[in-house]
Amino acid sequence: MSISLDGQLVVAISSRALFDFEEENRVFEEGLSHGAAPGVKPDANYMQLQLDRLDVPAKPGVAFSLIKKLLAFNEAPESPEETLSPAKPAQRVEVVILSRNDPVSGMRVFRSARHYGLNIQRGTFNRGEAPWRYLKPLNANLFLSAHLSDVRAALDAGVPAAQVYPQSAQASQEHPNEVRIAFDGDAVLFSDEAERVYQAQGLNAFQAHESAKAGQPLLGGPFKPLLEALHRLQQVGTSRMRIRTALVTARSAPAHERAIRTLMNWNVEVDEAMFLGGLAKGEFLREFEPDFFFDDQTGHVHSAAQHVPAGHVASGVANLGKG
Repeated sequence: MSISLDGQLVVAISSRALFDFEEENRVFEEGLSHGAAPGVKPDANYMQLQLDRLDVPAKPGVAFSLIKKLLAFNEAPESPEETLSPAKPAQRVEVVILSRNDPVSGMRVFRSARHYGLNIQRGTFNRGEAPWRYLKPLNANLFLSAHLSDVRAALDAGVPAAQVYPQSAQASQEHPNEVRIAFDGDAVLFSDEAERVYQAQGLNAFQAHESAKAGQPLLGGPFKPLLEALHRLQQVGTSRMRIRTALVTARSAPAHERAIRTLMNWNVEVDEAMFLGGLAKGEFLREFEPDFFFDDQTGHVHSAAQHVPAGHVASGVANLGKG
């Protein structure tokens, strides 16, 4: 019988999103830009550097905290009531490396994961080729990558995806037993219907539009499936790890009501909702201390990245014609 990942939260992640490979990446980029000697491939110096550092664990990257905490849902329970088989923990989360790295460099990725106690067993290493095409066989619930083109392709394929900002602040250590995730609303959790009104007609038209349609649920955005998957994981529960979610949006009253009613219609709850009316999100996120924040607008992502791990969801009207 073949192994199946059905029923698990599947997170696909690039090596640069999980680990800090920025120094190594600069060597890789230099090889591409300066070229190599005849008969030598442009990534040769990069591969040699990774091989030389094979036994040196890479430092944690921007999404490291998120992945470590999600994998904690697979750890042995503290009480037998949490699983049908106390001797074997339930497999609720699967993390898979999808990387543009070469297979040699992939050895260092797996060794680094083992060093930190991350139970990651699966991965593809495609040596410069786009790995997003393997998301469908995985039935991935989330894809995190430093490559915008891969993120766009994943979103086009219907997979929740975000471009990580490798220079983002590291996650807080204040909540070791909580996975904290924050989402923007329009074009992330929700469709970009209302955002299109705002972009075309301005704030007053947006407020009027949302007030008139307060009782009409918004269509789901690219990250609705992830929020639902997290909600299911949250319902399962474990004494070792919990999930806390937040909606962090530029909406304000009266446009807040449609957002709340939409979540109610989906039978999905968030623990916190921040309706900021255009205020910069970064300092509010600093106080919430998420392990990751997702937003479709680069300005908000830059603001957030000064304080918390953040990623760009390259979807919706705000991203048309960009990148």
